[in-house]
Amino acid sequence: MKKVLLSIIGLAFISCQATHAFKQPGKPVVYALNLQVLEKNKKRINAKDAELMPAYQLLLKDADKSLEFGPVSVMEKKHIPPSGDKHDYMSLAPYHWPDPAKADGLPYIRKDGQTNPEVKEYKDKEYMPALCGHVHTLALAYYFSGESVYAAHAAKLLRVWFLDTATRMNPNLDFAQAIKGVNTGRGAGLIDSRHFVKVVDAIGLLQGSEYWKDADQKGMKQWFAGFLHWMQTSKNGIDEMNADNNHGVFYDAQRLSMALFIGNKELAQKIVRNAADRLDKQMNTEGLFPKELARTISLHYSTFVVNAFFTIAQMADKAGADLWTMTTPSGKSLKKAFETLKPYLVQDKKWEGTQIRDFDFEDGYPLLMEAATRFNCKSCREDIKRLAGDKSKRLRLNLLYE
Repeated sequence: MKKVLLSIIGLAFISCQATHAFKQPGKPVVYALNLQVLEKNKKRINAKDAELMPAYQLLLKDADKSLEFGPVSVMEKKHIPPSGDKHDYMSLAPYHWPDPAKADGLPYIRKDGQTNPEVKEYKDKEYMPALCGHVHTLALAYYFSGESVYAAHAAKLLRVWFLDTATRMNPNLDFAQAIKGVNTGRGAGLIDSRHFVKVVDAIGLLQGSEYWKDADQKGMKQWFAGFLHWMQTSKNGIDEMNADNNHGVFYDAQRLSMALFIGNKELAQKIVRNAADRLDKQMNTEGLFPKELARTISLHYSTFVVNAFFTIAQMADKAGADLWTMTTPSGKSLKKAFETLKPYLVQDKKWEGTQIRDFDFEDGYPLLMEAATRFNCKSCREDIKRLAGDKSKRLRLNLLYE
């Protein structure tokens, strides 16, 4: 069945491309980023290109702030996971609250889109995405500037969180997004680790730094291989694999990044096929995603899921597959998803779905930038300039796209 689907949707896996993506000794190896574009923009920065300098200068400013972050680890949390091992990651489901009708508040009840402040008591959930973001910022700053101080701190942050025996996180999310009175962790908790895609690319950008050793590279490959195994064999991981909303798409984005990183070409191609099947099943004929439309912040989640699919498509290029021009058996495509969403992202139309809090239109910028290249969207860059105003020239996206 998978071979039939692959044939119908026209995903052409090219062996030479896939092989090249897995072995590029002596130069950065990235998957969700475009190395060719990064190289061009690095040359422009070295030439003091006035168009890119505002974004580059802000990147360095952000990286200087990142030098002040951490290091942090899972050992800093006050609450002990049910395993009794602080090395296990732990978090609470954000949209679940104490039941006011119960003396002890248990079991917690769902309030979609409303974050329970109790979540902040579980520092792993705060630290892990922050760590991933800071490491990504530092690695980009190192790549573009060559300043080793950024690589040194990025390497330190990675070692403390992932590698050092005293502080490392165990490669599992057994206790992620627990619902008090219901469970001690659930498959939906894997959304917490979606930022690992940034970590994999950051590691690739650190290649060649004296502060990133062969032992670090080997250790991270072992860690992600272990986490990937957990994802695909544990109850929580399998539950998330079967999720038919944005969670399932981000699940595939994460494991595709890891499969590419550890060099498992066969698995990477299998994941791309699975993601294409998700698009076929999750998207409706209008180009929207019913499971996301049902949410109380539906524009946010509609954008969120398309961002996940775009990230997969970016990485699929490195696996020798083209998801950008693919049309599924029932006529679904990434282009259709984008074109349906675009009027709302650029405020040409008012979103009619439920949105109980303000939408951050900056969430749509990566889609617009990608569409400018992938779908020849002639207005997309101008739309960003209009929406971002004075900030437009300082956007980091300017460094990541042509």
